[in-house]
Amino acid sequence: MPTVHDWINNPLGVVDGMFAQSHSSPDWEKKVVEYFKEKLKLNDAHAWVPSLNDVPLHYLKPNSLVKFRCMVQDMFDPEFFMGVYEMNDPTSNSKQVKCGKYKDVTECGQVDFNSRNTVTSERQTFYCVPIPGESQWVKESYAGTSQARVVPSTSYVPNRHKRSYEEDDEMDTQSQQMKDVSQGAHSSADSHGNMEPKRQETKAPSQDSSPSHCTSSLDLNFPLPGEKGPACLVKVYENWDSFKLNDMLEVFGILSVDPALSVIADEREASSLLDPTEGMETVEEQRVHSPPASLVPRLHMLHAQPLVHNNPLLPSSALENNGDHLGSVLGELASVRAELLTFFTHVLMGDSLAAEYLILHLISNVYSRRDVLPLGKFTLNLSGCPLSSPYTEHLYNVIQQLVPSSFRLCMSLHNMNNHRMVPRKDYTANRLMSGILQLANNTSLFLDETQLEQGQLDTTGVQNITALGNLISWQKVDYDFNYHQMEFPCNINVLIASEGRSLLPSDCQIHLRPTLNPPNLEEYLSAVQVAQVPSLINKYRIYLSMARALNYTISDEITKAVEEDFVEMRKDDPQSMSAEDLHRLLVVARLLSLSHGQNTLSRDGWMKAKQLEVLRISQTQQQKCLNGNEP
Repeated sequence: MPTVHDWINNPLGVVDGMFAQSHSSPDWEKKVVEYFKEKLKLNDAHAWVPSLNDVPLHYLKPNSLVKFRCMVQDMFDPEFFMGVYEMNDPTSNSKQVKCGKYKDVTECGQVDFNSRNTVTSERQTFYCVPIPGESQWVKESYAGTSQARVVPSTSYVPNRHKRSYEEDDEMDTQSQQMKDVSQGAHSSADSHGNMEPKRQETKAPSQDSSPSHCTSSLDLNFPLPGEKGPACLVKVYENWDSFKLNDMLEVFGILSVDPALSVIADEREASSLLDPTEGMETVEEQRVHSPPASLVPRLHMLHAQPLVHNNPLLPSSALENNGDHLGSVLGELASVRAELLTFFTHVLMGDSLAAEYLILHLISNVYSRRDVLPLGKFTLNLSGCPLSSPYTEHLYNVIQQLVPSSFRLCMSLHNMNNHRMVPRKDYTANRLMSGILQLANNTSLFLDETQLEQGQLDTTGVQNITALGNLISWQKVDYDFNYHQMEFPCNINVLIASEGRSLLPSDCQIHLRPTLNPPNLEEYLSAVQVAQVPSLINKYRIYLSMARALNYTISDEITKAVEEDFVEMRKDDPQSMSAEDLHRLLVVARLLSLSHGQNTLSRDGWMKAKQLEVLRISQTQQQKCLNGNEP
């Protein structure tokens, strides 16, 4: 039987051994998968598996077991491969039956393509990228818990490929510096850069510099500009229908970086150029679907764990199924909430009401859908943000330190007219071109409307604003397939920071009313952040993820009381409480209960929610009266 670490260092040896023992049995493949699943269930076993997210590719051993925390960005067409094949051994004049599963290239020797033992199988290919917008603290925490031991190994990678990989990183740095200089006055508006220049930075060198560069050269196709990390072609052998686009996964599989893959791809491309009718794939499609293995490695999936969240401080399994952990944390929620409220109050310059609503926003979650209506979403418009300083940038930095994944979109006129928000199908390369709104569930999207200046939105700008409005209202993004649109539901927390009321829809608007006026706002906000010790910050991170994941119910008794209250509120003035107002009040009551660690609504919780809404509406109405021109 395999030794303790053989299943990590030499998983193909395990597969081949089990194949040799029982390949005539129809369930040998299931036994292989179950073997690795059981190994990964052992205490801390997954921590011994090296991660593509943390370890440079040239440090990883070829054909070893690795893991990859990722999002499914695209799904390619199924492909056929030789699941079982027979080889002729000229030295012994004998034939051997070999396993072709979990491999890209057959073993050295003469393959008998006419053998009756040959079995043609099918597998699916997913194009996976690191989780978009994943916070730096998340990456560092995952890397810190790894117990994998790796040493530099370049024996399998030609120097040409390794240099190309390093030069690509240098190109990233140089291009970023050039871009920072060229942006000049509007650097704050484009804090995450422009999408198209960043796409050029992440490409491998190409001789083709034609306008159609998006399809004619290697583009790693990250949804967000400025992202770095490995992209990976994941080969899936079973149950691929259970995976969906934009799913967050932790994939455990066999790493394939055979240089022969690049040679084969070059030969296919050359033959296609000489004779375009020879293959069904276009040159563009071949480049996308068969990129150099040194840049886009292959990962043959043995097991995939769907990620409900990507918070490394919590168990990866569904929180509601982890009763022990849940019970130990629930007791602390109330005290952590009080400290977090104080922290947010300082960040929001003394506005404790806005701090309450910021907490409610950050734990909101689409828990169900009724027809087309997403239930549980709570898009917050924080108006009254100062324009004279980079306040919104500091506010985003605070949120980024607390949530696992986030992105700040500066809504400058340039960005609105030039960014691609909605993913689009490229039929020439047969791939889905990513867009900013191709995000994993539970991502926090910070829309900085204070950067929007006067000017004209072009057609792209109008389409982008429409896409943002649809995301906020319906929690969906309509992907562009040229001849039709395809609706993809999502679960993204949207916070809009603006000076006046936002031009985008929102579920709730609260106007910032500072009670503090520090002489130097930047120094003040930096000091507030530094004052939070790391252990307390970690408690905030656990709190937000836990509160978001709690189940919630309303008893029949409370439901009846709410209905009676609604009728009573409308008795004197029917206009004072609409059905929409009641829905928002119920959402606030739900989030307020969950924020206190209570998974059911009480009468006291209902009254507190009503009081909170009265204060918010009063504060917003006062600002409207002061401005006079607010809608």
